[in-house]
Parts: sequence; C-alpha cells; structure tokens
Amino acid sequence: MSKPTITQVFKSVLSAFIGVQSEDNRKKDFEQGSLSTYVIAGLIFTVLFVVAIIFVVSTIV
Repeated sequence: MSKPTITQVFKSVLSAFIGVQSEDNRKKDFEQGSLSTYVIAGLIFTVLFVVAIIFVVSTIV
C-alpha cells in the first residue's frame, strides 16, 4: 500500500470536514494514512474556516 499524496489528504479531510466522506474512503484513510498528517490537515482547515467566518462577519458588520 502506498501512502496518500498531500492532495489526497486534503481532499479526504475536506470531505470529512463538510460531512460527505464515504465509508470506503474513511477505511482507506485509516489503513494507509498517518494520523499526524490528517490531524495537521484538519487543524489547517479549521483555522482557515474560522478565519473565513471572522472575515465574512467583519465585512458584513
């Protein structure tokens, strides 16, 4: 089994983040991927999401 590429990790984290991750992809992620890679990518997406929300709210108000 090969390790997932960074693009595959971001795609997987983004789909899990918005709640559309398939069961097959989730299983594949747990079998092939490294936990730390997915945690770091998840933190990056979380920070970007919070920054985007802050930007939108400050722009509107």
